[in-house]
Amino acid sequence: MQFQQLAYFVAVAETRHFTQAAERMRVAQPSLSQQVKALERDVGATLFHRIRGNVTLTEAGETLLPFARRILAETETAYRAVRELDELGRGRVRFGATPSLCTGVLPRLLATFRGKYPGIELVLQEGGSRDLQAALSEGTLDLAMIVDSRVHDDHRLSTVPLFVEELVVISPKEAPAPMTGARMKIRDLRGHPLVMFRRGYDLREATMDACRAEGFEPDFAIEGGEMDAVLEFVRAGIGLAVVPGTVVGDRFRITRFGPPGLTRTVRLAYRRDVEPSRAVRALRDAVPRLLYQATAATTGETLTRIIQLD
Repeated sequence: MQFQQLAYFVAVAETRHFTQAAERMRVAQPSLSQQVKALERDVGATLFHRIRGNVTLTEAGETLLPFARRILAETETAYRAVRELDELGRGRVRFGATPSLCTGVLPRLLATFRGKYPGIELVLQEGGSRDLQAALSEGTLDLAMIVDSRVHDDHRLSTVPLFVEELVVISPKEAPAPMTGARMKIRDLRGHPLVMFRRGYDLREATMDACRAEGFEPDFAIEGGEMDAVLEFVRAGIGLAVVPGTVVGDRFRITRFGPPGLTRTVRLAYRRDVEPSRAVRALRDAVPRLLYQATAATTGETLTRIIQLD
C-alpha cells in the first residue's frame, strides 16, 4: 500500500468519477485507474462498484475511506510541522466553527490573530458540531470550536471549555415585544411562529429540545435557513428566532429567558493523539485569550453575559 495510491483512492471516493479524480490529482486517468487497481490487489478487496457513469464505494471501500483520510491528513501535518521548524512566520491551520460563532465572536478573534501572525494561512470550515467533530477525528481539521451538548465521546479528542453563551429570543426592533414582561419562559414560545434553522444546526436542536421538554412542538413560520438568512427573516417580521446573544448586536429587540435560562457551552476541540504544528499550537493557545479580548471590547448588554470559564 502506497501513500499515492491512498490519495488516488480518496479522490475517486470524493468525486465518484475516475476522470474527475485524475484531473484533481493532475495525473492521467489510466495511470490513476492502474494505481487504484494495484491498491485493491494489495488490500485483497474491490473498493469501488464500477458501473458506467456511476462509481460507488463497496463495503470494503467504505471501511478503508476514514483510515485513508486520516493517514493522508496526518502525513500532511507531519510535512507542515517539519517545514515550520525554522520560524512561526508561516504555516497553515485548518479551523472549524459553527455558523453562529463565525457570525459572532470569531471575526474579531481571527482578525487579531492574523494581525500577529500574518504569515499563517487560516482555512475555515463552517459546520454543525457533530460534522466538525467527525472532521477532527478524520484529521481534516486541526482545531474546532464546537457546542458540547451536540457531540459524542471520542477518545481521540480533547476539549477545553471556553465560555457559556446565553441564547435569547430576537424580534424586529420596531415590532412590539413578544411578551409584556421583561423575560419569557420556554413555554411562552408556544403559538409564536419561529424562523427555524436547517436540520443539523445546533441551534435548531437546542430550541426543539427545550420546547419538547415543555411538552409542545414549536410552530415554524419558515425553516431551513443558515444564520444570516434567519437574521434577515426575523428582521423582515416573518417570526421570532432563538439565537446566541453574541450574533445580535443592536439590530433586534432582545427578549431574555427567565431562570434557569437557555445556554450552551462552547469548547475548543482538537486531536489528542496528533502532535500539532507550531502554527496550530499558536492558535490553540491564543483562542481563550483572544476570546476574552474580543468580547471585552464589544459593547452591548447581551455580550456582557458571556461567562468566562476558569
